[in-house]
Amino acid sequence: MYFSIKDLKLQLIYNFGIYVTQLVLKGISIFNHKIKLGIAGRAHTFKILENKISQTDKTLWFHCASLGEYEQGLPVFRELRKDYPKHKVVLSFFSPSGYEIRKNTNIANVVIYLPFDTRSNAKRFLDLVHPELTIFVKYDIWPNLLNELNNRGLKAILISALFRENQIYFKFFGGFMKKALFAFQHVFTQDETSKKLLQRIGYDDVSVSGDTRFDRVYNQLEQHNSLDFIAHFKEDNLCVVAGSTWPEDDVFLIDYINSLENSAKVKFIIAPHNIKNAQILKLKQALNKKTVLYSEKNNHTIATNQVLILDTIGLLSKVYSYANIAYVGGAAGKTGLHNTLEPAVFGIPIIIGEHYNHFPEAKEMLKNQGMFSVKNSKELHQILDNLINNSTLRKTSGEKNLSYIKNNRGAVIQIMSFLRR
Repeated sequence: MYFSIKDLKLQLIYNFGIYVTQLVLKGISIFNHKIKLGIAGRAHTFKILENKISQTDKTLWFHCASLGEYEQGLPVFRELRKDYPKHKVVLSFFSPSGYEIRKNTNIANVVIYLPFDTRSNAKRFLDLVHPELTIFVKYDIWPNLLNELNNRGLKAILISALFRENQIYFKFFGGFMKKALFAFQHVFTQDETSKKLLQRIGYDDVSVSGDTRFDRVYNQLEQHNSLDFIAHFKEDNLCVVAGSTWPEDDVFLIDYINSLENSAKVKFIIAPHNIKNAQILKLKQALNKKTVLYSEKNNHTIATNQVLILDTIGLLSKVYSYANIAYVGGAAGKTGLHNTLEPAVFGIPIIIGEHYNHFPEAKEMLKNQGMFSVKNSKELHQILDNLINNSTLRKTSGEKNLSYIKNNRGAVIQIMSFLRR
């Protein structure tokens, strides 16, 4: 690929920026626990690989930016484990929110933080891992690592990719980043727009497979989703589950819950994204209805409470199975909408905030009228009242969401067909 002077300058700026970023993050880590985890974890990456991977091992490398991409790639990872039972799997994360939650996953033999994308780190990393196959999920394109993969002739694919026209790959000066995309033998995109953007820059080894998350969440229906404490809490009441909420979402929910008459036969489960003690305590104190925390459930008669706050992680996908209505957080503010497919698979209506433009699944479910967007507390009051009081509306809108999930499955079959040929 031809590189202009601007491209070469961008490459130099990128490499310099990576070194500067490492220094800055080390300084900031003194004051930020999440960044501190990432810095400390990366300090051990190469030692872990040296201890757990030998030069005679056959390996697969799966990379995910964070927890969401891990869940997205999981159905493909599981199929590959079946196909390569004697290979060791290296799973890397960039973000602590992925690594810390899934560092003990049985899908991989080795779970690590991805080292910073310097050229020397890229060489050392691939010397140690030497993967027979590499899978990147959605994005997190690291050019030095990918270009080194390409230089060594190692096979890599990108799955569930989603591109936008304003990204650097599609700019006239983006040659350095474009070259990284060409390290993939094949790219499986979520939509036709992403495919056309890749073809516009001359990348033709691309297929529209859809989003593997549809396969992932549909599999949840085959899992054991029972939680006795949720059943005891809910009893025969209508239940609203608010998942992955942020303070901006909580403002809406608190206002609604506090406005209800004490005789209302509706229960609420709130699963905040931030489960730090101070945040949980603030939320509980703001509610004027009888409220219990997950961590207190063994010391209380849980059924006598109207609100249950989950001050824990890892239960939400099962908890949604008890919901009659779901509220999914992140779109009331600018933090980013959380996973709306998890509740959709249980055939229930979903409410979100107004900032959802970068989430195609939200746009589709809104168009299908299985999802509802609210801008403020007043709008949340209106739609929740409608859904609570109108069982037909709940049923029809929920069925539309389940149909949307069913109609978009199949990405895993397409990806695995490519890899198995």
